[in-house]
Amino acid sequence: MLVPYDALLQLPSATMNNLIKEYLLTQIEDGGFSDTDEQVLTSASERCKQLLKQGVLVVEFSEDDESIAIKHREHLNR
Repeated sequence: MLVPYDALLQLPSATMNNLIKEYLLTQIEDGGFSDTDEQVLTSASERCKQLLKQGVLVVEFSEDDESIAIKHREHLNR
């Protein structure tokens, strides 16, 4: 189930930041992101927020295992 962007705005900022940080760390592991410098992570976090707002990235809640994750819209159902 996709979480609407408006609902994401209701989350505490710490929760949203942790969700984004987890997504970015998976990008490092997958090779899609290559640096863990604090300034780079801050910039990437802001970019992630923009992509969520634009709908390029989405937040998916899995009812099966009760997990939540940011995914690229193109990678849904894979």
